[in-house]
Amino acid sequence: MIQQLEASRASKVLLFFTGDRRNLETRIASDVYDLFVNHLDKIGVVPKLSLVLYTRGGDTLTAWSLVNLIHQFCEELEIVIPSKAHSAGTLMALGANKIVMTKQATLGPIDPSLNHPLNPQIPGRPPDAKAPVSVEEINGFIELARDELNIRGQKEMSEVLSRLTQHVHPLVLGAVYRTKSQIQMLARKLISRQVTEQKKVTSIISFLCSESGSHDYTIHRREARDLGLKIEKPNDELYALIKSIYDDVEAELELGTAFDPKTYLGADAAKPYCFKRAVLESLLGGCHFCITEGRLEQQQVQTPVGAQIRINDQRTYEGWRYEQN
Repeated sequence: MIQQLEASRASKVLLFFTGDRRNLETRIASDVYDLFVNHLDKIGVVPKLSLVLYTRGGDTLTAWSLVNLIHQFCEELEIVIPSKAHSAGTLMALGANKIVMTKQATLGPIDPSLNHPLNPQIPGRPPDAKAPVSVEEINGFIELARDELNIRGQKEMSEVLSRLTQHVHPLVLGAVYRTKSQIQMLARKLISRQVTEQKKVTSIISFLCSESGSHDYTIHRREARDLGLKIEKPNDELYALIKSIYDDVEAELELGTAFDPKTYLGADAAKPYCFKRAVLESLLGGCHFCITEGRLEQQQVQTPVGAQIRINDQRTYEGWRYEQN
């Protein structure tokens, strides 16, 4: 199927999926950068490269670095979106010369959520379980105080900020401000290959950063085109090919099936597991899978309310493994 897509697009194809299987979600992270280098070195410098992308997001600086890296190996980059390219995935799409979107493909806002060691702890969860802090939710709280509640005075706004710092660490708030400025700067630089009219660039970035209202907002093909992005609608033959590639990877990563330890164990007292969570693949570079391996084991423990079954997750490996085509 990748060979057929290369022939159809007169390009070299690179496929990158970070799975969003429930309870095994995977995000774009810096550990994939060197793997991209390995694939691109084997592909070489080419006139055109097509990146088939599926992701719910991840590290914005990694997304920025990946797009700039790919452009060193091609004159034209198109990003093919079979389904979801949200958050950092949308940021990557802004850096393409063109975006190919299926009828069900969606982009999303690029307002990031911060994962910081000083983020608020999630109640009832382990100490290392931290709640992500959304840049736009912090801005929304301040705008609520200023615009809706009409809190204007310096003393009153200081009280609002004081209340906020009781729940969100001041260093996290500083990082929020820095991240908002950074994401707008990155988006403005990346989109220059697609949109050159500055008024339109400002309008697109404003919408993606705040005016969409929610990080969960989805942008389908028609709205993306209306915003001013360079969108290609695949014909029926190309759509069927892109869909078949997506269906194949979806089945391999089991994206449509939530991971439930109890269901996985069934009647077994213990059971090993190996789950594929992300994939990076090309014809010349082979296939890299992000893997989680371990063993689930049921244990009976005594609690104040009687005996309870607890499932221990003993993870033995988490990282990338290579498979030659």
